[in-house]
Amino acid sequence: MPRRTPRTALDRQRTPRRFPKFLGAASICALIAALLSPLTQAAAADSTTALAANDYCGGQCSDILPPGQNGNATLAQILLNQAFGIQPDHAEDQLGPYNNLASGAATLTDAKINDFFNDASFGVASDQVASSTAPGGRTDVTIVRDKKTGVPHITGTTRYGTEYGAGYAAAQDRLWLMDVFRHVGRGQLTSFAGGASSNQGLEQEFWRNAPYTEADLQTQIDNAIANNGARGQQALADANAYIDGINAYIDASDSGRYFPGEYVLTGHKDSITNAGTIDHFKITDLVALASVIGSLFGSGGGGEVNNAISLLAAQSKYGVTEGTKVWESFRERNDPEAVLTVHNGESFPYASKPDTAQGEALPDAGSVTQEPLVYDRTGSAATATATGASATAAATTLTSAKRGMSNALVVSGKYTASGHPIAVFGPQTGYFAPQLLMLQEIQGPGLSARGASFAGLSMYVELGRGQDYSWSATTSGQDIIDTYAVELCQDDYHYLYHGACTAMDKVERTNSWKPTTADGTAAGSYRMQVYRTKYGPVEYRATVGGKKVAYTTLRSSYMHEADSIIGFQMLNDPDYVKSPGTFQSAVQHINYTFNWFYADSSHTAYYNSGDNPVRAAGVDAEFPVWAQAAYEWRNWDPTTNTASYTPPSAHPNSIDQDYYISWNNKQAKDYTTAPWGDGSVHRGNLLEDRVKKLVAAGGVTRSSLTKAMADAALADLRAEDVLPKLLKVINSSTVTDTTAAAAVTKLSDWVTAGAKRKETSAGSKAYANADAIRILDAWWPLLVKAEFEPGLGTDLYTAFSNNLPIDESPSAAHGPTGAHAGSSFQYGWWSYVDKDIRAVLGESVQGGLSQKYCGGGTLSACRDALISTLKTAAGLTAAQVYPGDDQCSAGDQWCADSIVQRTLGGIKHGKITWQNRPTYQQVVEYTSHR
Repeated sequence: MPRRTPRTALDRQRTPRRFPKFLGAASICALIAALLSPLTQAAAADSTTALAANDYCGGQCSDILPPGQNGNATLAQILLNQAFGIQPDHAEDQLGPYNNLASGAATLTDAKINDFFNDASFGVASDQVASSTAPGGRTDVTIVRDKKTGVPHITGTTRYGTEYGAGYAAAQDRLWLMDVFRHVGRGQLTSFAGGASSNQGLEQEFWRNAPYTEADLQTQIDNAIANNGARGQQALADANAYIDGINAYIDASDSGRYFPGEYVLTGHKDSITNAGTIDHFKITDLVALASVIGSLFGSGGGGEVNNAISLLAAQSKYGVTEGTKVWESFRERNDPEAVLTVHNGESFPYASKPDTAQGEALPDAGSVTQEPLVYDRTGSAATATATGASATAAATTLTSAKRGMSNALVVSGKYTASGHPIAVFGPQTGYFAPQLLMLQEIQGPGLSARGASFAGLSMYVELGRGQDYSWSATTSGQDIIDTYAVELCQDDYHYLYHGACTAMDKVERTNSWKPTTADGTAAGSYRMQVYRTKYGPVEYRATVGGKKVAYTTLRSSYMHEADSIIGFQMLNDPDYVKSPGTFQSAVQHINYTFNWFYADSSHTAYYNSGDNPVRAAGVDAEFPVWAQAAYEWRNWDPTTNTASYTPPSAHPNSIDQDYYISWNNKQAKDYTTAPWGDGSVHRGNLLEDRVKKLVAAGGVTRSSLTKAMADAALADLRAEDVLPKLLKVINSSTVTDTTAAAAVTKLSDWVTAGAKRKETSAGSKAYANADAIRILDAWWPLLVKAEFEPGLGTDLYTAFSNNLPIDESPSAAHGPTGAHAGSSFQYGWWSYVDKDIRAVLGESVQGGLSQKYCGGGTLSACRDALISTLKTAAGLTAAQVYPGDDQCSAGDQWCADSIVQRTLGGIKHGKITWQNRPTYQQVVEYTSHR
């Protein structure tokens, strides 16, 4: 029987409505009694020791990944969880320690780090072995799981056996999730898991971006293997062994009847007769999975059509010359006040504004229409909720404001107490149940690593540690996606390619669904349709100079989702990565847009990865260009979607800088990223200010660097970096209005207290300075509108808002990450407000906006606008500011901010207090080196 977790441990969520009321307590108990009768999974004889490779971290490597390692649950376990809140073993035992850092960081010491993290040393002590399994009865691999967290430690004597074990362990922990995402990658989620509007939106979002056929998936595998010699062949062998392990677990769990219960709840298996099948995995499934992960976290760029629309709006209001200046000032391509990861002044020019743009294909005003994706809706696919989900999915796919997330703090040994580098870093991949990532240790011929990998892609550790080094990544967002205007000919489905009228390629997916126990959404269906050209899928249609065109998007990683496997293979190879230089060489083989960080006992390093295309002279990456040979990527081959790419030396890179920080901020001087918002105030400043102070003082420790991260994780960026300047304007003369004065006092007190969104005490579910937080949450959108809309005009203000959201507070549901997602303050107008208010105050501003906006540029009028909107904000009740949702009651401020583990399966977890930090996180300090 699974262990019981007391309800007081975490705040329980209500049972989702999708589980019907007829599953009452009595029937659940009867079902459980029947379901527990089949054989449960047997473990091999206990191992007295766990083989571990050489570990040079000296017990100073730690990690954490909530909610827990176990992401599979039988039907009985799901029903127990839904009815009584009982958790399967290791399903949420990392959630409590993760949550507790928010209140425990203030008194953190090195000795207490593993109160909030796991010991990430290699191997398992003999008295900590919970189970030892020989998967598939093999003699060349063992999976040992530890008692504390249930993490699999895979040790093989052959390469095949090792990877077979990795696949088996992945299926043990994430089979249902892996199955879900292979269907997402193929645009077939609703037919597999149900027609909920969220499922519709998810499959549409990713299939629009990567509309691959089965042949396309296989071609990507063939090309990746063919182009990478012996390592390519090894990757293919590893992948096949990994899949064999997955399928062995599917067969074992099916015959033993301990497969994930979601297969019963979605109608794929019968709980009584065991009828039904769980389809075996195949190698193309791995490419489908990779396309989802790459699209979600590693594909910077896009948004050129939205950029063109806002440029035209600016030129319409101000004229071409002045309108272009206004647009450029808001775009902040290379803002001199932006926080940088490589901060030594070295320049890495990329995607810079050309002196004279060539080949631009700006749309005629008002002519742009988005290309439809969904056709022939029936039943529940035709509801307003479903069409709304489609609109959100399209907006998410087509924006340049991609999900960034993830952060890193790395300090050189010159500034630490021990003389060894220290790193606190990890990916901020959202919060899901089960989690998208999973932990493992893998030891075998040519493999030695522990860390996190995306479920279904864990043949290698993707973020973690080797024998004497650790590595991690953040999303970088440089532009590897361009928009081309293809001129139409003959009809709307033919286009000119090098002068020849060429037919577009139509790719379709038809999905249908009916109600299941898991998803009661009424029956429905639709057809997804994408037209593809040599320049990529069609995303918009418009006219340019009266000519009908289709706007397509071409990304350098399109048809290359499998290529990055080589870089991850190298990172896991102890005979390859031995130094900062070899680390940089490994991540150069990763074609997704990431910032990579490294630390060993003596050195630190950084490298920005991605296949950055070399653009034709004069092409401005910000806007659509004509689909003509003169404006194509250099040496572009449409058959393989390959081109010339900028050399590694042109990518931001560094070894042994005094410190590195990254929170999806600008990488280096002159290196333009696709998203807007790299200006004077960015959430990267929250890390920069704290780490810079630590380095200046010297003697940095693991606990002090972790505390810096944890302190930034509770900070309200607006309150810390912008609010003091707003108050300076307001307090430029005495505030006589009593309502405004009371609000100013509360806001000032909050700033003095540190501008944190922090509970009064651990578990109180109430913020200190709660009124001030409520006031700022209400005030920010009002003040931004009052500050900028009068000067910009409604059309341009709206267009710029489409380029960059106004706000992304923790409780905001309108940001790129949605609500209850943890990650906050990535996108917003904080830099614009900061620069404009400083200009109105007469302070020095580098790279300022082209004109003053607040109050038309006068201090008194600006002050009046701020006080007026502040009074309005102060008068709004908590219920108005936090209106409630399916998780929270109206007016519950703490709950509105809280992090929810979004259910992707049948197991629910409690809410945790808001903190803006990586999902998977490492704290490392190596003591020696090979």
